[in-house]
Amino acid sequence: MDSIPYLDGNIHKTLDSRYLHPRLDVNQSLQTHSSLIRRLSQEKELQGHLGCVNTVAWNTKGSLLISGSDDTRINIWSYYSQKLVHSIETGHTANIFCTKFIPETSDELVVSGAGDAEVRLFNRSRVSGNGLDDVAVVPSALYQCHTRRVKKLAVENGNPNVVWSASEDGTLRQHDIREGTSCPPAGASHQECHNVLLDLRNGAKRSLGDPPKQVLSLKSFDISSTRPHLLLVGGSDAFARLYDRRMLPPLSSSGKRMSSPPCVNYFCPMHLSDRGHPNLHLTHVTFSPDGSEVLLSYSGEHVYLMNVNHAGVNEVQYTSGDVSKLVTYSPTVNGVELQPFVPNVFPNGFHAKKNIAAKLDKCRKLIKYAKKSLEEGVFYYGIEACNEVLNGYNHIIGPALKHECLCTRAALLLKRKWKNDAHMAIRDCHAARKIDKSSYKPLYYMSEALSQLGKHKEALDFAVASHSLAPSKSEVAERVEKVKKDIVLAETEKNSKTNDGASRIDGRGGRMLSLSDILYRSEANSDASQDGPGSDRDDSDYDEDLELDFETSISDDEGHDSDSNILHGSLNLRIHQRGDSEEHVGASGSYESPSSSSSSSQNGRASYQPEAAIDMKQRFIGHCNVGTDIKQANFLGQRGEYVASGSDDGRWFIWEKRTGRLMKMLSGDESVVNCVQCHPFDFAVATSGIDSTIKIWTPSAPVPSSVAGGSAGPETGDVLTAMENNQQKLSRNRDSILPFELLEPFRMHEFPEGSLRMRPFECAQS
Repeated sequence: MDSIPYLDGNIHKTLDSRYLHPRLDVNQSLQTHSSLIRRLSQEKELQGHLGCVNTVAWNTKGSLLISGSDDTRINIWSYYSQKLVHSIETGHTANIFCTKFIPETSDELVVSGAGDAEVRLFNRSRVSGNGLDDVAVVPSALYQCHTRRVKKLAVENGNPNVVWSASEDGTLRQHDIREGTSCPPAGASHQECHNVLLDLRNGAKRSLGDPPKQVLSLKSFDISSTRPHLLLVGGSDAFARLYDRRMLPPLSSSGKRMSSPPCVNYFCPMHLSDRGHPNLHLTHVTFSPDGSEVLLSYSGEHVYLMNVNHAGVNEVQYTSGDVSKLVTYSPTVNGVELQPFVPNVFPNGFHAKKNIAAKLDKCRKLIKYAKKSLEEGVFYYGIEACNEVLNGYNHIIGPALKHECLCTRAALLLKRKWKNDAHMAIRDCHAARKIDKSSYKPLYYMSEALSQLGKHKEALDFAVASHSLAPSKSEVAERVEKVKKDIVLAETEKNSKTNDGASRIDGRGGRMLSLSDILYRSEANSDASQDGPGSDRDDSDYDEDLELDFETSISDDEGHDSDSNILHGSLNLRIHQRGDSEEHVGASGSYESPSSSSSSSQNGRASYQPEAAIDMKQRFIGHCNVGTDIKQANFLGQRGEYVASGSDDGRWFIWEKRTGRLMKMLSGDESVVNCVQCHPFDFAVATSGIDSTIKIWTPSAPVPSSVAGGSAGPETGDVLTAMENNQQKLSRNRDSILPFELLEPFRMHEFPEGSLRMRPFECAQS
C-alpha cells in the first residue's frame, strides 16, 4: 500500500527538527530514511574473488571492507575508491566462512575462519602490493583446535587481543593472542587446548520442554556492542541462547564433554518451540545497534525480532506448557477471567486531541481497507494495513478498534495461507479474546486456524464455543459441522494408514530403503501439523533407530538451472544404526558411548526443569532461506530501524522494523544472496552470495520504488509474485534441500555395522 506513509515521516521535517530538538542526532535518523531506502540501487560491483563470497564486514571507521570466499582468499577493499587494496592467499584448505578486522590495530590485523576448522590471523603489513600472486601469506597466528567448520568469528571493540570463534563442533572458543599464536602447540592434541568458553556438545534441544542432549552445531553468534559481556549464539536447533560471560565457568579443554552452562535467556517464536523439525535451525543471530533487541534468521523459516529483556507490549516470556494452552479452549485466558467488552476510550482517560483524532480516523480507514481486501482476495495488502494499525498506532487505539483489527488480520492470514500464517492467526485470536469475551469471531477464526493445522478436536471445542455465542450465525453453524466431518475423515485416514502399514514388509526384513524414506520419515510427522491433518509424535521419534548426519551445499561453479530454479551442489551423508558399535557418531562427527548417552538422557529427563523462552516481537516475511546455512539477516543503520535479509531467489529484502512492512526488494545475485552488511555511517550496503562479486548499494536511483533500479510504473505484481514464489519454496523446503531426484540414486539395504559416508561430489558451500 503505497498510500500509507512511512513512520519516519517527511525528510524535510526531520531536518527542521534540528532547530527544535538540538540533542536529536539527525545524521542517524537520515542514514536509513525511508525516502533513501526506496532509491537504493546498485552503484558498484567489486570483482576480485574466484568463488562464492561467503562473508563481508566493514572496519570500525567504514573506510575498508573485508571479504572471504570459496577461493580461500581474503580481499580488502577501499570504500572510497572502491578498489582492491589487498588480496591475501590465506593457506586455508576449505571455504572461508568468516572474516573480521581486529579493532584497535589500525586495521592491520585481520582474522579468518574456514571449513578446514582453522582460525588464522594475518598482518596486512606483511602483504606486499595487492597480493594477487599465488604465494600464501604466513599467518601471524594459527589456531587448529576446532574439529569442524568454523562458521562465525567475533571481536570486541576496544579489545585487540582476543578473538572468539564458533564452530559446528559445538564449541565457542576464546583465542588470546597474548597467550600464544598457535593452538594446539606442536605435538599436542587439540583436546589439550584450554580455550573453550562455551561447550554445547550436549546443548541441542528438540523442544523447549526437552533437556539438551545432542550436539548444538554453532552456525552464528554475536557480541553486544553496548554490553560486551553478553553473547548470543544460534545453531542446529530452534533456540537462540543469551549468555553472560561473567557467569560462565573458567575456560576448559575439549577433552571431556561438559554439561551446557545455564543461559540468561532462550529466544524462539512460540510456534517453533515444540515442533522438533529436523531441518529447522538458525543461520544467523545478531544484536541490534543499541543491544536491546535480537534478530534471528531461520533456515526453512522467516526472520524474527525479539526483545532482549522481554519488556514490551507485543512480546512475552512463555514456558512449554503455554504452547498447549494457546490452542486449548478455556473460558479464561491465561488463567484470568475474561473481561467484559470495554468501549473505545483512550488510554489513561484523556480526551482526544485534534492530531490523535486524525490518527484514529486514519486507523479506521486502514481497517476498512483491510476488510475490503478480505472481500476482494487481496490478502497481503490487507494484512499490511492491519500491521500498520497494530504496530504503528497501538498506543492510541482503543480496545474496540484493536479487537476489530485483530479479528480482521486473523481472517486475512487464514485466507492467505503463507507459512505459519495459521499460527499468527491464533496469536491474534488469543489477543482478541482478552479484549471481548462476548465476541464469537476470535473463537470462530481460532477454530479455522486449528483446522488448518490438523488439530480438529481442539478446533471443534472453539467452534462449539463460537456457536454458543452466535447461534443465529449460519457460518458458525456450518463451521461446527465441517469440523465434525474433518474429525471423521481424519480418523478414517488414520485407520487406513494403520492397516496399510501393517501389511507392508518391514524395512528390517530386507526391503530396500531409499534415503528419502530415512530422511523424511520423522519430518513428515512434524510437517503434517503445519499443512494438514496429522497424528501427534511421541518422544520415540526423537530417538530413531537409524541415525543420519547430512550436509547440503550449493555453488555457482556447480551449475544453476534457471528454468527449474534448482541449485546444484553436494550431499554429504553419514548413516549409522544405534547400538551397532560401542561408540556412535554424534551430530557433530564426534563420538560418544550409546550406553552413557542413553543413561544420561534418562536421568536428565527425570530431573530436568524446562526453562522459559522469549517469544517473537515481529516477523519479517517474503524472502526464502533454505539453500544455504550462512544466510544473514541484519539491522540497517546506526539506530537499526530497518531489517534486511538475503534470499534464495537472488534478491535481498528490506523491511520496516516496527511494522514488518516490506519496503524494498532488490536483485543482488544470479542465485542466492547470503550476506547483507550496512556501512557504519553512510547509507551504503554491501551484499554477496553465490556470485564471485560483491555489490555496493547506495540511494542513487532517480525514481523511488519498491523494486530494484528505481523503475517507474506498475511494480506491485512483481513484488507479490516474488514473495508468493518464495513462500511456496519454504513450504516444500524438504524437497528444496534434498530433492527426490538427487536422493533416488542412493538406494541401499540396511546398514549392518558402523556408519556410511558418501560424497557424490565436492562440497563448495553451505
